[in-house]
Amino acid sequence: MAEKIVIDALQRTLVDLTDLSLQAKQYHWNIVGERFRALHLALDEVVHVTREDLDTVAERIAQIGGYPDGRAATVAKDSGIEDPGEGPFDTADTYAIMAKKLQKASDRIKADLDKVDDADAYTGDILIAVGQNLEEQAWFFRAASTTVEK
Repeated sequence: MAEKIVIDALQRTLVDLTDLSLQAKQYHWNIVGERFRALHLALDEVVHVTREDLDTVAERIAQIGGYPDGRAATVAKDSGIEDPGEGPFDTADTYAIMAKKLQKASDRIKADLDKVDDADAYTGDILIAVGQNLEEQAWFFRAASTTVEK
């Protein structure tokens, strides 16, 4: 039972990270507007961070006896991150949108942490690190956003 809880949490994280990396590229290719270059580079950083973390997560699934599933159909079906659409995307809107998407992925990890940590502390530590990376990226996007929420 503990193994299933851990693998399920890791799989959810894998799917969200894969989707975030793909969505960041979708925005990267289709943004227009002021501060284009800064956002273009920030989106590449999201891709870099999420791809490193998703590899760590996928390898952890395999280490504990599971089979990571990063297929496009699985990501499309199971991701907790809303589809961005085709574009074009306004840079001002994209800063705020990406902040929300990154925070949502981090929050989904937080929802699993207590159960995972009780079952497998090493995996809990991995998920904490991944969640922290997502929150940091969300903070970068919130800080750069011209849309300030109170």
